[in-house]
Amino acid sequence: MIDWNHIDTVLLDMDGTLLDLYFDNHFWLEHLPTHYAKINNLSLETAKTQLYELFKAHQGTLNWYCLDFWSEELDFDVADLKRDVAHLISPRPNAITFLHNVRESGRRAILVTNAHRKSLELKLEHTDIENHLDCLISSHDFGLPKEDMLFWDVLAREVPYDERRTLLIDDSLAVLRSAKLAGIGHTLAILKPDSKKPDIDTQEFVSLDCFSSIMPPPLTRNNYA
Repeated sequence: MIDWNHIDTVLLDMDGTLLDLYFDNHFWLEHLPTHYAKINNLSLETAKTQLYELFKAHQGTLNWYCLDFWSEELDFDVADLKRDVAHLISPRPNAITFLHNVRESGRRAILVTNAHRKSLELKLEHTDIENHLDCLISSHDFGLPKEDMLFWDVLAREVPYDERRTLLIDDSLAVLRSAKLAGIGHTLAILKPDSKKPDIDTQEFVSLDCFSSIMPPPLTRNNYA
């Protein structure tokens, strides 16, 4: 699936890739609408209809991922509300072991997420991923979502890497397509981002079911020959 002889940098998404997307799906599709319905004296069905239309209007933009934007839009602290269900935050199977092995092999493991910094900080409080990463990048740092090809240009300037020798693992096909157009040499799409939902159709991308299937070997001088 992956020829590690041609990879020295691994870029990893967070939600749906390193972490189970169940937390985020449950929060945005169930928990937040329930709270919104309660404070606005709406039925849950009406609240979901209104919110889902609003979500769709901003999907793929930086606003969609911005907790400050949604807090202002909905008139309550969305970041604080996330803490109500923070116990659902969980790494995907073998994700931590994979990160450990990537770094032990001499390669870099870099987090590149669209998550807002407040969301990122919450995830770091409840997982061990930070201790196994060389760098953590939020697209909000650049003012560009990963779906925008310009994001990868800025990333390459801030954290220099050889695109041809870089692997990106992500659950978003739109992000993978953007990265591929920007020159990222190797890509994998997560087959089951949410443990409670069916596999997704990864279309033109090779799918990854479990990190255990792509553990990297130790890096040696011969790897670069």
